[in-house]
Amino acid sequence: MRDAETLRRVLAQLDGRGYASYKQLVGSYRIGVVRLFVDHVQVDPYAPPSRMRIIVDREVADLSSDLTGDAAGRIAVSDFLTRRFVDAAHRMVPRPEGTGNGGFVGIGRPGQEVLERTSVAVLADRVEARIDVGLPASGRRVRGHQAARLLIDLLPRVAETSLLHRNLDRRALREHVTLLRDQEHLRGLLPGRGLVAFVGDGAILPRRSGDSDLPLTGAAVVPFESPGNLRVAFDLPSGRRVTGMGVPEGVTVIVGGGYHGKSTLLRAIERGVYPHIGGDGREWVITRPDAVTIRAEDGRAVTGVDISPFIAGLPSGADTRCFSTTNASGSTSQAANLVEAIEAGASTLLIDEDTSATNFMIRDERMQQLIPAKDEPITPFVQRIRPLFTEKGVSTILVAGGSGAFFDVADHVIALNSYVPNDVTAQAHNIANRTPQNDAASLRVFDSPNPRVPARDGLREPSKTKPAKARSRTDIQYGRENIDLIGLMQLIDAAQTTGIAHALDSIAGRCDGSTSLAQLVDQLVEDLDEHGLDVLSPHRGHPGLFARPRSQEIMAAVNRYRKLRLSAGR
Repeated sequence: MRDAETLRRVLAQLDGRGYASYKQLVGSYRIGVVRLFVDHVQVDPYAPPSRMRIIVDREVADLSSDLTGDAAGRIAVSDFLTRRFVDAAHRMVPRPEGTGNGGFVGIGRPGQEVLERTSVAVLADRVEARIDVGLPASGRRVRGHQAARLLIDLLPRVAETSLLHRNLDRRALREHVTLLRDQEHLRGLLPGRGLVAFVGDGAILPRRSGDSDLPLTGAAVVPFESPGNLRVAFDLPSGRRVTGMGVPEGVTVIVGGGYHGKSTLLRAIERGVYPHIGGDGREWVITRPDAVTIRAEDGRAVTGVDISPFIAGLPSGADTRCFSTTNASGSTSQAANLVEAIEAGASTLLIDEDTSATNFMIRDERMQQLIPAKDEPITPFVQRIRPLFTEKGVSTILVAGGSGAFFDVADHVIALNSYVPNDVTAQAHNIANRTPQNDAASLRVFDSPNPRVPARDGLREPSKTKPAKARSRTDIQYGRENIDLIGLMQLIDAAQTTGIAHALDSIAGRCDGSTSLAQLVDQLVEDLDEHGLDVLSPHRGHPGLFARPRSQEIMAAVNRYRKLRLSAGR
């Protein structure tokens, strides 16, 4: 391992030379209490930044073992250090100068949610920050003296400020860890309490604007207050007690006038599959981790999905027990999304009528009189929502603003009035003239479909030579195909999309023609649980910057690959 003066001397010698000469920097250097590893050097100033790691020995970082003794603690500490690194780099590193992205320092930028990321690894013997660095250039010439200041002076100061316990706000760090542990403990208690979600009293659900994820502020903010009959309490490991609205298993319908907060409540529950940072307003909106948002998604590809519980007897004669199309309609796409979510292990579905296909959701009496059931291939969701729960154990939280068709199949109806929730179940049942449900007597609708099994090369293009690449939060370049993920409302960070891209490559290599898609994803998740996110990376050393996606979004990406091929018979 070379020292700082060696690095400074090399950079002085490279000053003014061609940019490619920066490749001589690959290697490791000790600079004070930190070690700098240059793993990959960009090919020119306009290329993706160089990958580097800054390592601090664990005894130097001095992070208390009680903070990092469990998975939740390590994720929370990593998230806290990442945020401090971002802040320190913003304060201490001048704005980039010169050509391309020279002078850039990045480690990702976490949002309001706490995600497992590759950015900072808290390991038994060290703390490792993985960073992207734009090496300074004038045109395509090395700016050696500026690079020396960046690598030898500024980056070690940023690292010491953000990675050493003595330089951190220790109380804030401990509170960050405690909050995440409490949140995940509460999440684990939901099934045993017969709940699919929890919305804490005092929560601030509205956001500042449609393009901001920050909480709304000001006198107009209405803190959430649970209806008395739905209020539950949880005692948490920290000694804290939280109260709020428990959303029970079964069918829950959320109603209310326009702009009164019903979709805002559903969006908060949708995001509640992830823990949130303190001060977000949704810290105590906790949802089962496998809840999936379902919507219509015109134009998506569908491969070998059994949508027959919802769509059957098509005039074309197509077999909807193994349905495929390259251009699904609104109703067909929503049916496929729902069935695929169940295949991915969803115990709860989140549906807003505003983003649903009307003919998938309901058929009113007048339409039934004009078009008899024998001539309509679509069985609306209102007729399948109860069997989903009684046969499959899948609950639904549904926002309905324009139709009361779901009142007589709902277990609970919650009305929002100026963001204040009220339990109006009895009124809704009276309006619907509901008779007691006899679910056990109904005919079984949902058979157990044969698992979908990708062919041996069913997820690999013959022309594909480069790894899959996330082009944005909603778009993956996979060979010559683009995989459009715009319909995945719970995919919240482009770093997760990069994780999905790596996961696709991993799953493609596992396809053997006999293992189902669900099993392939389960195997991948087991590897991630055991070995960490780095196992997804195609790179050695610095794994790249990405976050862990849920298994539901990984499967959804596979399902949207237009060239997916299944084994014979599927």
